[in-house]
Amino acid sequence: MRKRIFRNMCLLSLVTVIVSFALVFAVMYHEFDVRMQTELKMETEYLSAGIESGGEDYLSSIDADPDISRVTLIAADGEVLFDSEVDQNQMENHLDRPEIQDALRFGKGQVTRLSGTIGKQTFYYAQKLDDGTILRVASTTDSIYSSMLHCLPWLIVVGVAAFLVAMFLAKWQTKKIVVPINNLDLEHPEDGEVYDELTPLLERISKQHKQITSQVQMLKEKQEELTAITENMQEGLVILDEKLAILSINASARALFQVTGEECFGRHILTLNRSDTFQKVIADAKDGEAQEEVLELDAKYYQLFANPVLEQGSVKGIVLLILDITERWQAEKMRQEFSANVSHELKTPLTSISGYAELMKNGLVRPEDISDFAGRIYKEASRLISLVEDIIELSRLDEGDNELIFERMDLTNLCKGVAARLEDKAKKNKVAIRVTGDPTDIIAAPHLIEEMVYNLCDNAIKYNRPDGRVDVSVTQMDTRVVLTVSDNGIGIPKEDHQRIFERFYRVDKSHSKETGGTGLGLSIVKHIAEQHHAKLQLQSESGKGTTMRVFFQKAPEA
Repeated sequence: MRKRIFRNMCLLSLVTVIVSFALVFAVMYHEFDVRMQTELKMETEYLSAGIESGGEDYLSSIDADPDISRVTLIAADGEVLFDSEVDQNQMENHLDRPEIQDALRFGKGQVTRLSGTIGKQTFYYAQKLDDGTILRVASTTDSIYSSMLHCLPWLIVVGVAAFLVAMFLAKWQTKKIVVPINNLDLEHPEDGEVYDELTPLLERISKQHKQITSQVQMLKEKQEELTAITENMQEGLVILDEKLAILSINASARALFQVTGEECFGRHILTLNRSDTFQKVIADAKDGEAQEEVLELDAKYYQLFANPVLEQGSVKGIVLLILDITERWQAEKMRQEFSANVSHELKTPLTSISGYAELMKNGLVRPEDISDFAGRIYKEASRLISLVEDIIELSRLDEGDNELIFERMDLTNLCKGVAARLEDKAKKNKVAIRVTGDPTDIIAAPHLIEEMVYNLCDNAIKYNRPDGRVDVSVTQMDTRVVLTVSDNGIGIPKEDHQRIFERFYRVDKSHSKETGGTGLGLSIVKHIAEQHHAKLQLQSESGKGTTMRVFFQKAPEA
């Protein structure tokens, strides 16, 4: 803007100088022309008076006077009668000259002729005398153009000087004009001293500035709100552009793919994961189809939802939502396995019962064997009932019992009661069971803890050896109460430690059939421990017995 103002002012100054010179030239030319014509007219009138009074003698005196302009006397028919500079006999007829014709018609005539070759200008003035002849006086001088040409160097010097002064003034004036504009405070444009012409513009700028500030603040608040929401989402969220470059990725997604925000912004989405499932979901979404797939990553399962962002029928981006469904997936898998195991476990005793009953029905059993067959049916039915009861209990624990009543209870006393219930079974298996420990209180649901202790002690008895022992102890350790059930039975191989709490899992399936185990006891123990926020610990070695510990929170002082 500053340069433009300076250029325009310099151009204006230059045009002003040129126009001024042209006007001066025009005025000088006009004054010169008027002055010459006036002088020539006066001289002609003077000479005409002399000729009329003096006649040819006066013309002779004119011819001898070098200070008098050129004088020509012309007859009415155009013949030159006298000329003060040229022999009249050598001159052509002058009847066609404009000034002569004007003089014959109007009594006076004047004209100016310019010689382009010599740069001279001749002024002619003709006057009709009383005898009908025409007196013409001519004055030749340098032309106005020639005069101006002689003055041209001085005119150029004056013009350049004027232009330089104009440039200096233009620069100074430009700076003076621009400084207030440059010093404007655009944050508060109305507060500055400005030109009146700029007031409407500054008012509009101020209004737009306030509007933009308000909109920016609103967008900032919405951005912060969106960031707060996405960054605190449990689900992973990734936003892609039409070229599948990452525009936004929240904390959950960054943690999932183990990347930082700086290193993945602007990168292609497939740099995060190149699995076939991931590529298929992204490719289908890019084609405009919403997709849903399950991705397995680091032993976990994630539900992928890829939705295209459409604008006028074309895909402008993709929104990728990632949900951790590991627990649900595992629960579904466990449910399927549980259903299969339940079907198998129920089918086995039912098949035995059906087979024995069919033999008895068809009379294929000897009378003396009926009692044995009835005993087998009873045993399988008892096992079936036990299995159904365990399944019902486990199902109830899975669903959660909102009616559980937690109360202060003596864990040592409960263990002694369980041991008394199992005393006969222990003697039958030739196993000694013993409970030790001082009275110790915990906050728990008594019937669940009783079932837990029962299952632990029952397993210790069933999977023991003749003349074995089961030791149950309750001890206190800082803020914890430790229930320990140990035996010197067959033990559990180390490779099975991670699986013994799974439903229907048995270390020794042949021995389990003999003992009538359902494979659900330790699963029930695990669920009861979780509901009481207790910790389970297993210590066992094949052939050297097993020790199970349950760590409860100690009950506060009464």
